[in-house]
Amino acid sequence: MKLMTNVILTLKERDIMQIHRAKTRLLLLTGLSILLTGCSISDWYNGYYAERTAIIKAHKERDAYYNAESPEMKELRKKNDAYCTELASRPENRVARAGYPNGVSNTPMYTLCMEGRGTPTYETYGSRQEAKRRAERRARGEIIPEYW
Repeated sequence: MKLMTNVILTLKERDIMQIHRAKTRLLLLTGLSILLTGCSISDWYNGYYAERTAIIKAHKERDAYYNAESPEMKELRKKNDAYCTELASRPENRVARAGYPNGVSNTPMYTLCMEGRGTPTYETYGSRQEAKRRAERRARGEIIPEYW
């Protein structure tokens, strides 16, 4: 009888150990599946990674544009930036926006001021390049003319 009791206890211990291992495996598998379905690779790649790489590329292009300028042009840009920033930030030139009781700086005025004083911003340069590409494509007949 005693032998039978020992055998039964040993078998129960084995079952408990097997259940414990199965529980940890099941818990690990469930956790991984929730993690992978909640944040899929395509969402990460199309969202975070793509946006991050686009921002890095744009920063490199902008830095290359400004670093390619001569020292005289950089000095002129500093002077024009100070003047145009002050001009666009004056209270009478501010743009009214909801949530900003004193208005916000007039960015279009700043951009036009910089362009008019001979130091266009990178954004102005980019829009000029895009206009050139559109005109070239229109001349080749790839796109329909803007104004009919």
